[in-house]
Formats: sequence, structure tokens, C-alpha cells
Amino acid sequence: MNRTIFESDHDLFRASVRDFVEREISPNVPEWEEAGIVDKQVFRNAGRAGMLGMAIPEKYDGGGVDDFRFNAVIAEELMRGDAMGSGLCITLHNDVVVPYFIDLATEEQCERWLPGLASGELMSAIAMTEPGAGSDLAGIKTTALRDGDSYIVNGSKTFITNGINSDLIVTAVKTNPEERHSGMSLLVIEDAMVGFTRGRNLEKVGLHAQDTAELFFDEVRVPLENLLGDEGKGFVHLMDNLPQERLSLSVGSVAHTQTAFDWTLDYVKERHAFGRPIGNFQTLKHSMAEMRTELDVAQTYVDAQVMALNAGELSAADAAKAKWWVTELENKVISRCLQMFGGWGYMEEYPIARAFRDARVQTIYGGTTEVMKEIVGRSLGL
Repeated sequence: MNRTIFESDHDLFRASVRDFVEREISPNVPEWEEAGIVDKQVFRNAGRAGMLGMAIPEKYDGGGVDDFRFNAVIAEELMRGDAMGSGLCITLHNDVVVPYFIDLATEEQCERWLPGLASGELMSAIAMTEPGAGSDLAGIKTTALRDGDSYIVNGSKTFITNGINSDLIVTAVKTNPEERHSGMSLLVIEDAMVGFTRGRNLEKVGLHAQDTAELFFDEVRVPLENLLGDEGKGFVHLMDNLPQERLSLSVGSVAHTQTAFDWTLDYVKERHAFGRPIGNFQTLKHSMAEMRTELDVAQTYVDAQVMALNAGELSAADAAKAKWWVTELENKVISRCLQMFGGWGYMEEYPIARAFRDARVQTIYGGTTEVMKEIVGRSLGL
């Protein structure tokens, strides 16, 4: 497929990112899968390679380039390098968390945090989900009550990506527990704060290299200076940033599916049965043709959304359409691809097996398929 959204600068950047992924990430994926966590040094190396904080202004040591196409290049190359789980520490940082700092931080906060977020010295996470509140963000129970020049934070979070490795955590709290949406604020919890503890590194079906943790807050004293954005506007801030987060997931899903398709195309050309390549059999040939077409359609729509985001025109409904459609397609296509590998597809030594289990969460986090359809339905006046 001839994609038209990239320019020469993006192509040069892609070559650099591909080299980094091939040298520093792909060879280490099996080790990180076994450990259940990425070596944090590689994250710092990514910062030195110019892969972090591209949209952070140059005066804070960032790239100073507010162009999501660079983010897309990174996601695509991570997927190409079979690094979905390990790559999340980079894509979550760039695509999801750093925008909150860029959009909401005061000058003092920018000076304090942005250079480290650009260099990789500060890895970020965002903590919204709680044991009793997932898609219903207004139902969170973690509180942050004013006490002089501080907030006192109590509560817990779960399923937090980068939960073990992170240094700064943008945390959704209730500064007014009596209110739902208008009672929510965002606080930056820092690693060494007294009373803040991390629970176990959760064992997941897939994404084994990505640390996912429970977080606990027991009388954590957080200075007022760590309020990100306006008090009581946390829900609004989250809604403003969710379209980009969902687009990031869509970009990664298409790239992940494309990678699995490429593996499968090579396999059906090389694997022989009854004296000929299995790809020559009409059933498999037609299946590959169907998947190729579906992928091209999905890629075209996601590319259009990348350009819409750059133009400031990406709506919550359009982001939701892509998120549910592409992640459901990802699971369907990768399942079909695994089938074509036969018994070998069920073996961990084949990357298609890891792709199969890693893909499953895509229809869940960032907003489930059901919630995405609800958002789209509401946009229709229903």
C-alpha cells in the first residue's frame, strides 16, 4: 500500500528508530518477557536517541516538533521489531502521558519535569483505573483532601502500565468526594513520596515484558505544586487527551497486525504441503487476500486520523470508531494468521503465538469496545 502521510524527515527518523529497535530492543525481548519488566536503561537510551518527548519544547530539551507522525513512526517500528510489550514504556510515555505535562504544566512544573521526561531520566505513567472503577472514571474513590499547602492522598489504583518502573505518575483523584465529574483533579505522584507503595507486578495473559502494577496511597502528602491543571477539572483534562491516547492504540494495532500478516505471508510461501506451498491453496490464498484488504482499509482510516490530530480536528467519536474497529480487526486477523501456522503457531518459539496473546488486551484498555460504541452512538444523538 502506498501511504502518503509521511515526508522525508519522517523517513529519516524511521531509519534511525529502526536501527535503535533492532540493536537495543528486539534482541532483549525474550529476557524482558521472562523478567516481566523492561530494563529501564533502554528507556534512557531511547531518550538519548531522540525518541522521547518529541513534542516537548526545545527550551526544555525536547524535540520541539508537535507532529504525531513521528509518534506513529516509533509505534510502527516497535511493532515491526516484535516489541509490543516492551515498547509500551515508550509509546505510553510519548503518546499518552507527556501531553498532559505539555498542555497543563505551569512554568515551574515545566522546568522541574520536562527535561527529565525528554531525556528518559523520568519515566511516566498515568493512574486512572481502580479496583471498582474502570470505564466509569467519575466513580473513582481515591481522595486528595487539602491540608495546608498539601493534599493528603488515600486510595489505590490497579492495572497501571509502567506501574513498577515509573518515576512520575499522573494520578486521577477526587479533591471533592461529594462530586462526580467536577470533583476530580490530576496530581503528579513522585516515586519517593512517603506512603506511596507499589504492589505486585501483575501476571497477565500477554504483554509479559510490560510491567503492570497495583499502586497504593496511604496518607501520601503531595504538595499543591504537584496539581496538574485546574482543581476540579481533572475529568475535562482526561477527556481532552483521550482521543490521542485512543489514536495511539489504533496506530499500534494496525502496525502489530501488519507485522503478524508479514510473518504469515512469508510462512505460507515457504511451508509446503502435498507438494506445494500452502499459500497456493485457494482457502489460504483468499484468506490472505481478505486480510490484506482489511488492513489497507484500516491503515487508510488511521492515517487520516493522524492527520486530523495534527490539524487539531480529531473528535472523540472518530477516535472511538478507529479504536474499536482496528483492535477488533487485530484480534480477528492475528487469530487467522496463527491458524495458518498450524501446530507451530501454538508454540512460544514462534512470535505469532506472542502476538496472539498480546493482542487480546487491545479491545479492553484505553476504553473497551463496548464503551467505544457507546461514544459513537451518543455522537449520533442516540
